[in-house]
Amino acid sequence: MTIENLSAFEVFDFCGRQDFDGLTDYLLAGLDNLAAAGAEAAALTANTTHIVFDRLAESSPIPLISSIDSTRRAVTEAGVGSVVLLGTEFTMANDFLASPLREDGVHVAVPDGEEIGYIQDRIATELEHGVVTDETRDGFLRIVDRLIAGDSAELVILACTELPLLFSGGSLPLPSLDTIDPHVADLTRAILAD
Repeated sequence: MTIENLSAFEVFDFCGRQDFDGLTDYLLAGLDNLAAAGAEAAALTANTTHIVFDRLAESSPIPLISSIDSTRRAVTEAGVGSVVLLGTEFTMANDFLASPLREDGVHVAVPDGEEIGYIQDRIATELEHGVVTDETRDGFLRIVDRLIAGDSAELVILACTELPLLFSGGSLPLPSLDTIDPHVADLTRAILAD
């Protein structure tokens, strides 16, 4: 296994400027390094980077295994009709994760603009630095509770790598899906298929 460690803050910067060509080039350089190290397939471990997944897949020197596809499969297998989506502002405000779920008939409840700003701020200034506070957990839970009440959600999708840090120990009022879990399962299947 080879790991190419890229900066979440660089990704946030590219997305914030809507420089998706720059983001694609940044990620593609990492994929080129993985291919040069002998990797036969790759995965983007962050959901946010999937905003340019299709562009990357076209140019990548090795096949990519999508977290979005993995999440879609897991939600379908769970048999739920309504979910709450939590992630970075770029994952929540763009449709690259929500749209495939909607195509499968799943209602996707997303925080409103002010809530998205709050979530992004806490991800960037706390969770990305390993800081987990009760105040932030309570703030996220208020958002989740509002969305559950308004949308009869059955599952909370944790579509940011750091969100499980905040919700360890079953603090969510609904079952949750950490998108890492189905993605790792699909990566394992791909590795063992050889």
